Amino acid sequence: MTEIRHIVFDIGRVLLHYDPNIPFSRLIPDAEERKWFFDNVCTHDWNIEQDRGRSWQEAEALLIAEYPAHAENIRNFRRHWHEMVPHAYEDSVAIMLGLIETGHDVTLLTNFAADTLAEARQRFDFLSRPRGVTVSADIRQIKPDRAIYDHHVAAFGLEPSATLFIDDSQKNVDGAKAAGWQAVLFTDAKTLKADLERFGIAA
Repeated sequence: MTEIRHIVFDIGRVLLHYDPNIPFSRLIPDAEERKWFFDNVCTHDWNIEQDRGRSWQEAEALLIAEYPAHAENIRNFRRHWHEMVPHAYEDSVAIMLGLIETGHDVTLLTNFAADTLAEARQRFDFLSRPRGVTVSADIRQIKPDRAIYDHHVAAFGLEPSATLFIDDSQKNVDGAKAAGWQAVLFTDAKTLKADLERFGIAA
């Protein structure tokens, strides 16, 4: 196994908590109605296109044309985004900062809309501590597509086989492995610490 010289973190659900149900439990109190809204209106597939670089204005306009009765809650998705990201995972952040402080090369690779990541970076200082970040919306490529991993390698001068990727999505982990990276699925900080030690990295 190649010695790990680069460590790449995902952000959402690895370093930051993310849950759209937090504001929408208040906005759509009925659980079945809320589930229908997320399954049919503000879906994962709709939201991922903002991560690919589509503007919120365009995204909202498309949905409002199709679901005019839900216009207010469609707008509420972006309007209340800050509530969906209420806190960081302090134990995961501590691992990342510890790696940086002990001299490891740490970067970030994330599926994120440009404006919401800018907002998150204002709220959470630690997001500016790694050497850099590849933001899907900025380059209009998203995980798990091969192109975004290759872009990150080129942008930061990484050797794929010496790179360890940490992500909460199995698809994204598999995408990294297909690009020649080492990768682990994030579940919690304790497991991450054990995974890092397995690669010979003290955390």
